[in-house]
Amino acid sequence: MPDSTQPRPISVIIPALNEAEQIGATLRQLEGTGVAEIIVVDGGSSDETVQIAESFGVRVLRSPANRGKQQNLGAARAVGEILLFLHADTTLPEDFAEQIRVILDEPGAVAGAFRFRLDASGFGTSLVERMVGIRCKLFAFPYGDQALFMSRDAFEQVGCFADLPVMEDFDLVLRLKRLGRIRIAESASVTSARRWREYGVWRVTWKHQLCILGYYLGISPGRLTRLRNFER
Repeated sequence: MPDSTQPRPISVIIPALNEAEQIGATLRQLEGTGVAEIIVVDGGSSDETVQIAESFGVRVLRSPANRGKQQNLGAARAVGEILLFLHADTTLPEDFAEQIRVILDEPGAVAGAFRFRLDASGFGTSLVERMVGIRCKLFAFPYGDQALFMSRDAFEQVGCFADLPVMEDFDLVLRLKRLGRIRIAESASVTSARRWREYGVWRVTWKHQLCILGYYLGISPGRLTRLRNFER
């Protein structure tokens, strides 16, 4: 019989696409943390993402460039009882594994995430962080850039990530909330502010809100993808 005194193993699943500038730092933070495995699922990168990931000795899988499909593939190949879906440009607090296990051991908790923080300062980014904090406090509704984690059982019960080109994290959290409680950790994960820097805080925020409205209105995934295109 398995030893119930042993901590539940955590599999870290990182979807990636042309993340050569970020993936090294993301993988370096995970060294020596005691997770069961790290799986990078590459969506067809044309840069050095795969080579950098392989240099860290982690498992690298290939998938079509679709974050939901990439994460589903990683989860299907993972061995851990706990699944942590980590974006390639997000760093975790040092004690992330302990915080994850504590949260998922709480009665009724099926999933969780970390508080949201950007690696930039300024009024606009601070306001975004506050808005996300309010959303999570009032509605317990984190997004994928907050390092979503959950038990494998919960992930499989809700049917994994939907086959969506965008909003796959939003859709998954909606279904998880019907299953049980989603908790937000005390510590923050830190996400790169590169999109906010490149396209502007207000433009990125506005695009996100339009996508959420479009999702509820039943707008097709293709149109949502075009709506979220920051280059337009």
